[in-house]
Amino acid sequence: MLTSVAWSVYFGDGDLEAILQSMAICLVVGIPGFFLSRGRFTLTSRDGFAIVTLGWITMALFSSLPFILSGTIPVFTDAFFESMSGITTTGATILGDANYHPHLPNGIESVDRGILFWRAFIQWIGGMGIIMFSVAILPFMGMGGTSLLRAEVPGPTVDRIQPRIQQTAKTLWITYLVISALQALLLKLGGLTWFSSLTHTFTTMATGGFSVNNDSIYSMTPFLQYVIIFFMLMAGINFTLHGKLIMNRENHYKGNRELMFFLSIIAVFSLIIFIDTSINSFGWSEYSLRHALFLTVSITTTTGYGTVDYELWSPFAQMLLFALFFVGGSAGSTGGGIKVIRIQVLLKYIIAEIRKLVHPNAVIPVRIGQRSVPETVLRNTIGFLLFYLGIFLLVAMLLTFYNLDILSAMSASASALGNIGPAFGSVGPYDNYAHLAGPAKWLLSFAMLLGRLEIFTVMVLFSRTFWK
Repeated sequence: MLTSVAWSVYFGDGDLEAILQSMAICLVVGIPGFFLSRGRFTLTSRDGFAIVTLGWITMALFSSLPFILSGTIPVFTDAFFESMSGITTTGATILGDANYHPHLPNGIESVDRGILFWRAFIQWIGGMGIIMFSVAILPFMGMGGTSLLRAEVPGPTVDRIQPRIQQTAKTLWITYLVISALQALLLKLGGLTWFSSLTHTFTTMATGGFSVNNDSIYSMTPFLQYVIIFFMLMAGINFTLHGKLIMNRENHYKGNRELMFFLSIIAVFSLIIFIDTSINSFGWSEYSLRHALFLTVSITTTTGYGTVDYELWSPFAQMLLFALFFVGGSAGSTGGGIKVIRIQVLLKYIIAEIRKLVHPNAVIPVRIGQRSVPETVLRNTIGFLLFYLGIFLLVAMLLTFYNLDILSAMSASASALGNIGPAFGSVGPYDNYAHLAGPAKWLLSFAMLLGRLEIFTVMVLFSRTFWK
């Protein structure tokens, strides 16, 4: 929170006392906990599931303190929702509606800058991962680091850049810092202030989407929008590839099947949406191409930034964007969603099963490139997809119980579970979640956590076997 203190002092907005109080509460709770748990220890996978899940909930709880104590979001349910949306990099917000927050007449732009910086900063930390951050800087967690990262890192497997898990965590964080610094510099050169450059960098690299502007990215210049498109793409790619290039000077982008599939999805959807919006909305222009590309990249990488109100587009274009709610970034990226590699594995599995119908006695392995997909990964992928779709439908059904219309409920469920942020209907790209009932916000907060920790890490805690 010290970073937010610096901006609070610089702008003198009046949120300094609240941030200092939040820091004091964290220290009063954290220091005794630190001294009571000192010493080296080994963590099992079972420990990892509990520590990661409870750790993220605890971080969301303490991250909500500046919102509450500053009076920005005085209601605890709303503050926790905003905080959980931040650290899970979802980007769904309850700020911006004067009807629900009359003390913020100008929406998000009325919020003190220290609080806005904190709001962006927790997304940046959550993007690479709270546990990943802890493993990188806390050496005494090294012995149990693998168990923790396996429970937190998105994707079917954990890729290592270095032999030791702590070295891998440090390398990924250095890579994250280098790319973030480059984006901040380009945004500054494009005309933004350092404050706006840093906050938008944090929320781009985390694929979080919290902006300090009421209109998100709409009012930015085309240059700045293209810069953000590029870095959303970078954030949606496996950071292991970036790390190997930056730290080891090894180019593993070429021939990477997951990367090629990820870029192909973006290219195809961008082209189709460009054609549709050119015919129905903007005409054949660079403007139409830029917004089609921006929204496709923003939704696919689960960033959630907006340049236009896509609910004004044709139903076909909106349906294409909704389909992208179920794609997500690459494994090992900061993006949420199902993940491209799982979709790729599922498609390969379907093709293999069709071939087996024609050649029932043939042994047809599922391959990604030259590598065969292990049976355990196949089972995990199919189980994850079934669980994901089941939770999506259950959350949507429960949201309708709180008088949310079907379109809003289904898109809000998909958005929260995919860590996207904006949805459709009453929670569209230029609406917010303030009007939802309290229980609905708690439900969506839980869905955000499930999506960020890839469901199994959280749901295993509800298993009777886990507690035996």
